[in-house]
Amino acid sequence: MKIERIHHVAYRCMDANRTVEFYKKYLNMDLVLAISEDKVPSTGEPDPYIHIFLDAGSENVLAFFEIPNSPTMGWDENTPDWVQHMAFKVADEKTMLAAKEKLENDGIEVVGPTNHHIFQSIYFRDPDGHRLELAYDTASVEDLKKLNEVAPEMMIEWAKSKTTLKHAAWLHEEEFSE
Repeated sequence: MKIERIHHVAYRCMDANRTVEFYKKYLNMDLVLAISEDKVPSTGEPDPYIHIFLDAGSENVLAFFEIPNSPTMGWDENTPDWVQHMAFKVADEKTMLAAKEKLENDGIEVVGPTNHHIFQSIYFRDPDGHRLELAYDTASVEDLKKLNEVAPEMMIEWAKSKTTLKHAAWLHEEEFSE
């Protein structure tokens, strides 16, 4: 079997209307579908919800559930805050910086631009605290080829040692040597 694409990715939100407004205003995602039911189709559990679907471009769909009868939304306390995030590709630096300016003008804190050496990005949060990233690619074909070639060996070594590997250290050598 070969996966064709991601059908949708779903997260929780506390206010579906606020979520739709935020993603439309800052990421230009349109609401394409909303489903509301009293029971969870996969489990049959009674739990009223609304499930919203947003157009993330190129047939990608970002979805959210508002489930008002469940406890307040929480976060995985054992995972560092920076790990779990949604990253969205933008065309170029100009697009990313325009989004940064719009977010900051509306009082939304933005981290970055951050230089990942194969892409540049900014980070910010939606109204429910989901960490979002906007990124544009800067990698050369050679850089990507080099990273692809060392990936299998890195996976084997990581499984054995669980220690930092130097196969792709060249990405950040300059900034960490200063």
